[in-house]
Amino acid sequence: MTQDVFQADYCAERLKALSDPHRLRIVAALRYGELTVSDIAELLETEMVTISHHLKIMKHANLVEVRREGRFMYYRLHADLLQSKGRGGKFLDLGCCRLEVPAG
Repeated sequence: MTQDVFQADYCAERLKALSDPHRLRIVAALRYGELTVSDIAELLETEMVTISHHLKIMKHANLVEVRREGRFMYYRLHADLLQSKGRGGKFLDLGCCRLEVPAG
């Protein structure tokens, strides 16, 4: 049996975590820096409970990181996830593949 250099299971988990429109919108919102659940919910005009649910999935897949400041939780894209390329373009480096992030 060949070694899984591609890490298919890890890659599939991360891609699955991005397979929802809400989560892709959250990625777009977090491209510019960290936000609270209420910030994201307001930006996306979605209920906070829905955003919290999606952030939990994204955290489990190592797509977002969280820090607590008082009673607030601040979410940001994982440090090695969002990468820059020439001319201000960005991409998500999932470790197994890259996804282009359109300029917004």
